[in-house]
Amino acid sequence: MPQGRPVSVPEDGLTTRQRRTRPLLIVHTGPGKGKSTAAFGLALRAWNQGWPIGVFQFVKSAKWRIGEERALRVLGDSGEGGTVSWHKMGEGWSWIQRPGSEEDHAADAREGWEQIKRDLAAETFRLYVLDEFTYPMKWGWIDVDEVVGTLAGRPGGQHVVVTGRDADPRLLAAADLVTEMGKVKHPMDAGQKGQKGIEW
Repeated sequence: MPQGRPVSVPEDGLTTRQRRTRPLLIVHTGPGKGKSTAAFGLALRAWNQGWPIGVFQFVKSAKWRIGEERALRVLGDSGEGGTVSWHKMGEGWSWIQRPGSEEDHAADAREGWEQIKRDLAAETFRLYVLDEFTYPMKWGWIDVDEVVGTLAGRPGGQHVVVTGRDADPRLLAAADLVTEMGKVKHPMDAGQKGQKGIEW
């Protein structure tokens, strides 16, 4: 294994082992493709370690059949690694919004956040994937300060990864690891729609 060298070692009184195993808040943001994909890659690693995983999707429609969901559900049911619990917030929010439905989506998002808070308090999962969670915060459906405070004060060894564009600066400041996905080129720029095996 590569031996990482920290830039600096904080004077926090923790041993190297304690610092190495502390739970992380991870944010994948930016305009490029791959934010959710990277989070589900982390979920595969967590599954291999036998960790219970909770996936909470806030934007992708409940009607969409995405490949990561099927794969992780099969793995979670296999009995060989960790368990996987998959939650879609009501009917979700699709990129094609219907008139008059915004309040329903906001209520679904708020209930999803309430469930996450309950699970964090109960230490239900070891890894939480909060997919597209930056959007309900950006749209004002969920209070950013409450999210940051709750995630900062979560008990135990629970890791959390948040995905989505336009992550709030307060969330970025609270995170231990932030990756910004940049876009150099994308097929959609040339008029090509998403395709099976690549986007879902």
